[in-house]
Amino acid sequence: MSGSVDPSQAARTESVRLAVYSHFARTGEAPTPQDLAHGIGVTADEARYALEVLHARHDVVLDSRDRDRIVMAHPFASIPLGFSVMGARTLWWGGCAWDSFAVPHLVATEPDVLVATRCPACDTPHAWVVGREAPPEGEQVAHFLVPARRIWDDVVHTCANQRLFCSVDCVDAWLHTTGQERGYVMDLPTLWRLARGWYAGRMERGYIRRDPVSAASYFAEVGLHGAFWGLPD
Repeated sequence: MSGSVDPSQAARTESVRLAVYSHFARTGEAPTPQDLAHGIGVTADEARYALEVLHARHDVVLDSRDRDRIVMAHPFASIPLGFSVMGARTLWWGGCAWDSFAVPHLVATEPDVLVATRCPACDTPHAWVVGREAPPEGEQVAHFLVPARRIWDDVVHTCANQRLFCSVDCVDAWLHTTGQERGYVMDLPTLWRLARGWYAGRMERGYIRRDPVSAASYFAEVGLHGAFWGLPD
């Protein structure tokens, strides 16, 4: 997948990317290569090749053992990672706290969703109506374990450890129990701002993922700081 890019292949890959996101947004489930082939008029093998390109670009995440299986197309996931996201028409697995809060900002037909989870420390259930106009109320906090520069070292592990806790005390209890080092703690308004615009344009043709410079600028704009995000303290 190196060298010059065939324009027809690039267009096919973008069509596959859009079809993946459309299918996730509409059904809450990952499409198969056969679904993609039927939906956009390519062969299953062409869809598989495009998915590998998208995986290499971090536009989707494929299962390491079953390459026909899409695990993630952020903010959507096909596996449970601690969150459910319920709209009026569709139920999704939330890939993480960040992605769960992002769904109503990305799916035009769902102006708000019900995000549900349990505190990893004490198992207390939590749910919020998350919409586009303002952050949900609550004293809970999000804890992100993996620094931004290492997100893609193991992206499933990263997402599985972006969780919502009752309080900082619960974060500390969980860190003590698991033997993990503290990552980054933020309140619900900061999490909502982070999620609000991060995926803007992802459902549109020609979307390009943020480069490190623009990502750092976005993080600073929403109120994040410190080396965890590649920013000054």
